[in-house]
Amino acid sequence: KLAKKKANRAKAAAALAHRAQNDFSGRIPDGLGVKVWGPLDIEQLNSCFRGALGPCCYYSSLMNMVFVGADVNCAAAFEFSSGQSAKVPGMKVYQFAHQGFPSTPYELEWLYKYYANPHVPWRDRIVAYMLLTKLKDFTQCCNVALHDRTMTLLCSDPAYWDLINPMQGLEDLSYVEKCHIPSHFLRIKDDGSTALHVMRTPDPNVPFDLDQIAQYALIFGRPGMENTWQV
Repeated sequence: KLAKKKANRAKAAAALAHRAQNDFSGRIPDGLGVKVWGPLDIEQLNSCFRGALGPCCYYSSLMNMVFVGADVNCAAAFEFSSGQSAKVPGMKVYQFAHQGFPSTPYELEWLYKYYANPHVPWRDRIVAYMLLTKLKDFTQCCNVALHDRTMTLLCSDPAYWDLINPMQGLEDLSYVEKCHIPSHFLRIKDDGSTALHVMRTPDPNVPFDLDQIAQYALIFGRPGMENTWQV
């Protein structure tokens, strides 16, 4: 019994040391932006990634958090209608990755373990898979100078290279297909006030409406991402 207790203590100490070594983001790379968050003014990597997220993601600037799956619709609709932070979904996925995307190697490790667990509810596994693959897509498209510790591990560890898609049928696909970027935005004016902006398809009769064309391209046609142009 004494030897077992000693072994358990050693195992617990090793787990704490592993977490202490990996549960911090490190220096935030120049170029991706910093978000000052919470009452303690904690500096975090801006999860918006300069607007380079795919259209099945929703970035909450109020929470510095990324939502995917059917949670996109709920979070976007609530924030655009109320102007307040959306409620974090109850699934454990967002307990492992507090900003949606894992922000530390420790969060990446646990989100992967959750995704790979066959006993986890299927929708949770799909959301975990989407968060991992969307972060990997962005990481592979940007310069290595912009990689933080989590992105570096995501690209260097073979365990994260070929993730198996947990979606198995039409029900799974319909769950993912509910994702979309909302067409209504609260735009902040120069005087600090907000105005509702409706995303529209660029008018072919106005070929020099460059602001609208660029905005539409950024939202619906990310370079290096899957072609998701809206018609």
